[in-house]
Amino acid sequence: MLSTIAIIIAIICVLLIAIILIQNPKGGGVDSTFGGNAANQMFGAARSADIVEKWTWYLAAALFILCVTATLVVSNGSAGNVELLSH
Repeated sequence: MLSTIAIIIAIICVLLIAIILIQNPKGGGVDSTFGGNAANQMFGAARSADIVEKWTWYLAAALFILCVTATLVVSNGSAGNVELLSH
């Protein structure tokens, strides 16, 4: 279970890095380096910036939830191992 959570956390981290790099540092929308011109033409600059910002928040929230879940899994597993060793 913990290894599955760790793999999902790693994938989300890579996606979060990619989505942050796509953003324009001045808040102007999708950067043209990563195909932003097509996205700006399709959705408009404001719309593509909204989509990228929403995905940034979704990925950050998912990362936070998975990290808390992994911590709970590890703490429950450690507590169980200590009890087994003491008997």
